[in-house]
Amino acid sequence: MHTGKIKKIISDRGFGFISDTDGREVFFHQNGVSEGQFMNLKEEMRVEFEIEDSPKGPRAVEVRIAAAQ
Repeated sequence: MHTGKIKKIISDRGFGFISDTDGREVFFHQNGVSEGQFMNLKEEMRVEFEIEDSPKGPRAVEVRIAAAQ
C-alpha cells in the first residue's frame, strides 16, 4: 500500500494525479477510487492506494481516503 496526497483533480474528466511519498506523480481514474469516493476527494487530501502498470505508465488503483486526515 502506498500513501500520498492528491495533487490535482480534473473532476469533469474523471481523473487526477497523486504525489506519492517518493515524490513521483501517479495518474488515477475515477474507476480506480474505492467505494465511489471520487466526488469526495479534494486536492491536498491524504490517500492510500495500490499501483498497477498500464499501457501509459503507472496508475493508482484502490484509491481511498487515508484514515488519519
